[in-house]
Amino acid sequence: MKTRFDFSNWRGDFSGGLTAGIVALPLALAFGVQSGLGAVAGVYGAITLGVFSSLFGGTKTQISGPTGPMTVVAIMVVLHSVERTGSLEAALPLVLATFMLAGALQVVFGLVRFGNAVKFIPYPVISGFMTGIAIITVLIQLFPAMGLTGPKMFIDIIMEFPAAISQANLTAVWMTLVTVGIVYLVPKFSKKVPSSLFALIVLTMLAHIMDLNIPVIGDIPQGLPDFHLGAILGISLKDIIFILVPAITLALLGCVDSLLTSVIVDNISKTRHDSNQELVGQGIGNMMSAIIGGLPGAGTTMTSVINTTTGARTRLGGAVHGVFLLAVLLGVGQYAEHIPLAVLAGILITIGFNIVDYKGLKDLFKIPRSEAMVLVTVMLMTVFVDLIKAVAVGMVLATFIFMKKIAEVGERETKMSPLAEFASNQGEKPFGATFNIPEEMTGKVYVESVKGPLFFGLAGKLLERIDSLGDVKLLIFDLGRVHYIDQTGVYALEEIITRLREKGIDVMFINVHNEPLGLFKKLHVVPQLVPEQRCFLQNQPVAMAS
Repeated sequence: MKTRFDFSNWRGDFSGGLTAGIVALPLALAFGVQSGLGAVAGVYGAITLGVFSSLFGGTKTQISGPTGPMTVVAIMVVLHSVERTGSLEAALPLVLATFMLAGALQVVFGLVRFGNAVKFIPYPVISGFMTGIAIITVLIQLFPAMGLTGPKMFIDIIMEFPAAISQANLTAVWMTLVTVGIVYLVPKFSKKVPSSLFALIVLTMLAHIMDLNIPVIGDIPQGLPDFHLGAILGISLKDIIFILVPAITLALLGCVDSLLTSVIVDNISKTRHDSNQELVGQGIGNMMSAIIGGLPGAGTTMTSVINTTTGARTRLGGAVHGVFLLAVLLGVGQYAEHIPLAVLAGILITIGFNIVDYKGLKDLFKIPRSEAMVLVTVMLMTVFVDLIKAVAVGMVLATFIFMKKIAEVGERETKMSPLAEFASNQGEKPFGATFNIPEEMTGKVYVESVKGPLFFGLAGKLLERIDSLGDVKLLIFDLGRVHYIDQTGVYALEEIITRLREKGIDVMFINVHNEPLGLFKKLHVVPQLVPEQRCFLQNQPVAMAS
């Protein structure tokens, strides 16, 4: 514990954590209401994630709590669980078990060092996903912004919205618009007061004093939360199968959300986070949140930036943030009951606008069409199909596009030429090779100079080229620029060598790197198809008897 909390900067940490807690309060309340579990669920999540993720995480000044993307998935979990059980009360163990399993998976991801792999998610996938989440966040608030109770499914919201306009509570609409205006305008005059908190307090007081006829949060449980571990552990194996996919969705989303925030915090604080430890901390925080009935969450960009820029430098800031919210829960819950839902809708709408990846959308017509297609596909699938399917499809599309581009580069750069021409182009020792080939053979020796990874995307092109060979006795594969070869590449080489032998053409490998050579030997290309005396390592002199 001593190594986790450093009190050398306690004043800055206290200031940063307190400020972050003030900013996090209205967001936690809003996300709790949005999820369907109640405002207090958002506060529970903010408390436990704030403390435990700070204590066990890998980013010292990151603040964790419920986030827009995680809440969107939580809504789906609640809806599907209620459909399965018939009521929210009956569905609660299933919902919390999903949250807890997601946290456990995050811990596992951290222990197996999955954090290192998140950086390989392509930008168009992240951009499309975040913008899709932003659209969902705004869509869900359309009915609360009008003072109405709306459908939960996004398609239904879109379909029923036009008819609902005539039933709108105009007071709630104006309250929402004023909230959005305050959130955006207050920072232009002063950044000392969190604009969302300012809007929350001022407009709640105004609505209460004027006795405005608009929906409010209502009863919020006060005091310490109940523990739900027994109910969570009591679910059946069939239930575990039911919650597995949404739990994986939450876990993966939380990983990406948190690590993106970690990168932003690093840029501000000039530090370097531990990705895998951060996943462990997030997982523990989400597990603890589920035990007391809280929402799942991740690293929150806004509160993390506020915590860091207002003085925090250690994990103490996150703990102060959590303790402050606990004090709020124990003392002022009775006042939070009067917060208008339209005010929370306005705050969440601004959050939705902030989640949009404007940079990616602005450059949509400037980037390659294939990447633009990935971004738009992921965005639309996120909104209209399913979050995890959107990311999965985006990753598959992006991977195929990347492989196609690499294969095209390899095709352009991979050349076949007579030995004399190859040698003259490369100098006396082309790629380190010194040839000793009889003069009468030089006109019948060709070199296939391969560039880039030799994988299935390039293998087909090599197969086409051998059919164009004329009176050739020896084909030399120069593999000096091939640092990687996959199974399909090896099998393609096997087929090429077999065809060459049928044409009476011998094969030689030169400038072979250790990794490809190791695979050649394991799959018996060397020495069964290419004798070891015809396989030369990088910079190894090449000789051939007549």
